[in-house]
Amino acid sequence: MVLRVSILLLGQLVMLGDLVAEKPAVAHIDYIEPASSQLAETAASVIWADDFDAESWKEAYAEKGGDLTNQVRLGRKGKALHMRYPKGHRGKGGCKVFFGDSPAYPAKALRSGRTFDDIYWRFYVKHQAGWQGGGPAKLSRATSIAGPRWSQAMIAHVWSSGESLTLDPASGIKDDQLVTTRYNDFANLRWMGNKPVSKFKIHATSESGRWVCVEARAKLNTPGKKDGENQLWIDGKLEAERVNLDWRGRFDRKGINAVFLEAYWNDGSPVDQSRWIDHFVIATEPIGPITAAVNPVIVKTPYSGPGKQQAWQVELAKGASGRETVWKSPAIEHSSQFTIPSEILDSGTLYYVRVRQQSSEGAVWSDWSDWHQPFRTME
Repeated sequence: MVLRVSILLLGQLVMLGDLVAEKPAVAHIDYIEPASSQLAETAASVIWADDFDAESWKEAYAEKGGDLTNQVRLGRKGKALHMRYPKGHRGKGGCKVFFGDSPAYPAKALRSGRTFDDIYWRFYVKHQAGWQGGGPAKLSRATSIAGPRWSQAMIAHVWSSGESLTLDPASGIKDDQLVTTRYNDFANLRWMGNKPVSKFKIHATSESGRWVCVEARAKLNTPGKKDGENQLWIDGKLEAERVNLDWRGRFDRKGINAVFLEAYWNDGSPVDQSRWIDHFVIATEPIGPITAAVNPVIVKTPYSGPGKQQAWQVELAKGASGRETVWKSPAIEHSSQFTIPSEILDSGTLYYVRVRQQSSEGAVWSDWSDWHQPFRTME
C-alpha cells in the first residue's frame, strides 16, 4: 500500500512524496476446534490416546511431570500438558508410555506381551508466543527397551536442530547382539545420522503462539535386511525421512515398546517461557491431524503489526500445496474466531488453511501465511 502524504505550508500544498505503509506480521490459525469425538484417537490401530483432560492423567503414566492447564489448550474446552522453562532451567514436564513387550514397568505396559515393529505417534505442540532460543534438544522419542537397566536396542529421536526438528535414529545392536548396558548408553550406540532437518522452523519466534501437529514413524528393519524407516511430518507435510535403515541387524528379541514426550533443554532456556502438548496418540497406522465438524470454528492468532487489526481473511484448500482452493472468506471483522459455513466443506475430507490480516493504518494487508493447520472433517 502506497500513501501520498501532503501538508499545507504557508498557504502552499507541499507534497512529501510517497510513503510505503508497513505491512502487518503474517498471521496464523491458532487451532481448528476439534470435534467431540476424535476418530484417529478411537481407531482399532490405537495403542494409546490422551487429550490430557482427565484429572487422573498422572495415574496412567509410569513416569510423568508437568501440570495440566485449561489456560492454553487445543480447543475451547479441556486441558493441555504444560511444560515450563524457567530461565536457565532445562525444562519441567513430560510423560512416558510403555507398551507391548516392555521390560520396564510391565504392570503399566499397554497391549502387554505384543511385539510392535512399526508405530506412529502424533501430538500437538504449542510454543509460547515470542518463543526464544531455538529448541530444547529433546521433544520426543520411540525406543526399544531390551533389558532391566533400560538398555536400548534402538531409539528413534525427534530432536531439535536449531529452530528445526530432525530425526536422529540410533541402534544398540552390533553383530546382531545387544551391546548397550543402560539407558542412553551413548558410547555403545551406533548413530545413523541426523540429516535432513525440517524446513519448517517449529522453534522460530515467527512460528510460536499456535498449535502445530507433529507426527513421527519408526519401522524396524526385517531381521537381516536394511529396510527400516524413520519419518517426520509437521502440519501434515513430510519434513524428514530416513529409509534403508538397519536398526537391529538380526536381533528380534524386542520390538518398539515405549514413546516419550520430553522437555529437556541441554543448555537451559534463555528466558522464562512455556510450551504445551495436547492430543497425544500412539498407533500402528498413520494418525493424521485432528477431526473437526463440517462447519468448524477456526481461531486466529492475535494481531501483530502497526495500529490495530481491521479485518482478516481465510482460505481453505484440499491438499498442502493449496492448488485446489475450495473457499475464500469475506473480510472478517470484530472477532478472532469464525465458523466455516456448513455447505462449504465435504465430510471425511482433509483440508489445509491459510490466513492474512489487515491493519487499521492504511488498510494494509499482510502476506498470506503458508498452508497450515490441517484438519479432517467428520464422516
